[in-house]
Amino acid sequence: MDHTGTAHDRATHEGHHGPPEHGGHAGASWGMAAKATLHCLTGCAIGEILGMVIGTAMLWDNVPTMVLAITLAFLFGYSFTLFAVRRAGLDLKTAIKVALAADTVSIAVMELVDNAIIALTPGAMDAHLSDGLFWSALLGGFAVAFLITTPVNKWMIGRGKGHAVVHAYH
Repeated sequence: MDHTGTAHDRATHEGHHGPPEHGGHAGASWGMAAKATLHCLTGCAIGEILGMVIGTAMLWDNVPTMVLAITLAFLFGYSFTLFAVRRAGLDLKTAIKVALAADTVSIAVMELVDNAIIALTPGAMDAHLSDGLFWSALLGGFAVAFLITTPVNKWMIGRGKGHAVVHAYH
């Protein structure tokens, strides 16, 4: 595959030198890992915030609200990749497999870190959407999750796993 055409192609595929079965993933750049993590974080953040808003609006307790938020984080996280690979021409079954392979570990690490920070921040679990503590714990959790998940994604991409699976389709 020739990825020398545009600046986007060069930036997107920096460190990507062919299919993993040909030994093409000698390593991944930090930029590639950060992009993959940011992609994942965007879907997770949308789903998690939506889940928190719904749970709070419905006056649910913390546990069902967090379960909804985490479920929606996975759903939105996967959907970003699913739509991208579907646009590239994959059938639905293959696209689902690619999304699961690309994002499961990244989303899981991100959600574990983010929710642990929220749970461990005194008062954050009882804070309301109008409280600064709620938003600072949530956004701080996202920031720390990004910092912890990026090296995980770098390691996985460098081995042809995780987000590297998506690169074959764009």
